[in-house]
Amino acid sequence: MSSAPFIYVSGPDDYLASRMAKDIWAEVKKDVTDDFSIEVISGQAGKVDEVADAVNRFRDATQTLGLFGGRRVVWLKDVTFIADNQVGRAEGTVKLCEDLQEVLEAINPDEVGVLISASPVDRRKRFAKFLEKTGDYRPSGGMDSKGGGVETLVAALNRECEAMKVTIARDAVEVLISKVNGNSRLLIEETRKLGTYLGEPGKQITSALVEELTPNFGEGDFFESTEAFFARDINWTLSALRRHFFSGNDARPVIASLQNRNRLLIQLRALIDGGEITASGSSISKPMFERAAAKYASFYDGLKTKSGYNVFTQNLWYMGKLISSGKFPPLKALIDHQLEFIRAFEEIVERPNEQEEALRAMAIRCLA
Repeated sequence: MSSAPFIYVSGPDDYLASRMAKDIWAEVKKDVTDDFSIEVISGQAGKVDEVADAVNRFRDATQTLGLFGGRRVVWLKDVTFIADNQVGRAEGTVKLCEDLQEVLEAINPDEVGVLISASPVDRRKRFAKFLEKTGDYRPSGGMDSKGGGVETLVAALNRECEAMKVTIARDAVEVLISKVNGNSRLLIEETRKLGTYLGEPGKQITSALVEELTPNFGEGDFFESTEAFFARDINWTLSALRRHFFSGNDARPVIASLQNRNRLLIQLRALIDGGEITASGSSISKPMFERAAAKYASFYDGLKTKSGYNVFTQNLWYMGKLISSGKFPPLKALIDHQLEFIRAFEEIVERPNEQEEALRAMAIRCLA
């Protein structure tokens, strides 16, 4: 048992934070036999009055003696009022957080076990800093606004595979994360589905199985066509395009996906050819990447959010994967590809009923 007055779980992904907190809560309450000494309080608040209600209920729960004596445990669950939102910025909420801090400072962990889970969190806030510094802080991880946190998703995926006693191929991890668009809940559910489909322990989830059974969710990358194209495999590319259009899909998302990947590769190729960064296998030198980011920051005109137009906003692990998969074309070929994508777009505008033919011709011109 930690000597800190409370346990604090938070991260950018609410599903991963809630999942970790649920596991910790099971451990915290396992020795408490009196159900009246176990209390869960919702920290979700859409207005200041709801924050006040949660804080008051938490105060009462931590300061009330158990009916039959013994230790009490309290979970302030899924707190949303520490975020950078309207409720979190309200003056009343700031005052209530100060009140909540006073309650937490008075906690005796021998008498009351406290768990707090929150997502998202504005870590610049004074109360958030207090929670991290004073409590037993357990970061849950997840994808942030710049696409960081892929490693956390991979770890969660691997844990799920271990629980189902199956394995997953390295390239299948990349395909699956792309198909679910980085959504942790979908990632876990799709992993369970694939593991269940395999039917018995010891089998492996392959990229082919992911392609067959997992659809593209949300506005995620149309991965198979893009992956096949940049693997320089013309037969795979044409087959992927056939499957895409057989499902009644449109050409524009495929072109957009190809352009986004190609933009990143053009920037990476220019940096590598210019000696600004080095890469070994699937690993890009982080110090060199950071120096190049500082050197060329002015050319991106303040573009700091995740974007295919700025390679330095991308996850370094993902960038290493891009240059290690298939053949990394020279700069001229990448620029030629971009021109071909424009040409294909013009063709589908002129002949909207021949979209598949336009993209197949484009693939042949680029790869044959």
